[in-house]
Amino acid sequence: MDRFQEMQIFVHVVDVRSFRGAAAALGLAPSTVTDAVKRGEERLRTRLLDRTTRVVSPTPDGLVWYARCKEIIHEVEDAESTFTNSSPEGRVRLDAVGSLARQVLLPALPAFLQQYPKIELILTEGERLVDLIREGVDIALRAGPLEDSGLIRRSLGELSEVTVASREYVSRHGMPTDPNDLNGHQMIGFYSTRTQNVLPLDFVWNGKVVTRQLPCTLTVSGTETLIEAARAGLGIAQLPRYRLQDDLRNGTMIELLNECQPTPSPLAAIYPRDRHLSARVRVVLDWLSSLKFG
Repeated sequence: MDRFQEMQIFVHVVDVRSFRGAAAALGLAPSTVTDAVKRGEERLRTRLLDRTTRVVSPTPDGLVWYARCKEIIHEVEDAESTFTNSSPEGRVRLDAVGSLARQVLLPALPAFLQQYPKIELILTEGERLVDLIREGVDIALRAGPLEDSGLIRRSLGELSEVTVASREYVSRHGMPTDPNDLNGHQMIGFYSTRTQNVLPLDFVWNGKVVTRQLPCTLTVSGTETLIEAARAGLGIAQLPRYRLQDDLRNGTMIELLNECQPTPSPLAAIYPRDRHLSARVRVVLDWLSSLKFG
């Protein structure tokens, strides 16, 4: 077995977090997979994987090696495809907020995979800005402003936001008519890990963006928790509209101040600046650009 095969095996183990899973995917004996990883660790003189009875996870050195192995494998495959004129193939790891993946990406995925049957998409869920290179992520979808991180950003449009509260909350506190009518109301605080602050409510009102920081008895840092807290009547919240279509339709949530919409959140696909953009990553980026996120 050559080093390139060892790299392929190691990447599979990290992707599925399992020696047995990688062996099954590659049609190899589990002992062959284990031995390949051990040889790599001995040659590099470092531990690449932490092993427990339930899961296998890469060490810090393992993450660096994983990213480099993926680059090398992609380069070789792309070089071969130049001469074989074949359809893009291989794995693309895409990281996205779970709700966005379930409600927008998955419904559109069958048509994409029919067009590119040799692409294997690994979809991971997250809201934080991952270290794409160290964690082996090819593309991440993120909403909101992004700091200059040395990443390339491809705009995918905007996510419209909506101001909501539960029917029970409105019955207790009343229906505000404009942002100045929010005295006596409370919001559910959303703590931004990017700014390290609780985000105020914002509205486009009379052609200007105005913000209101209301009292809050609960502050959360996750979107799903924010939604459940709003459903429970704990205050006013601002959320992506696509996440609340069912709640608004069945009356679980009521839209507030619909003539003073929140500012929409820009959505982008981000990927490393210094990474070679392989054919497989390029077709996934083009597919994402064709979707309607709304």
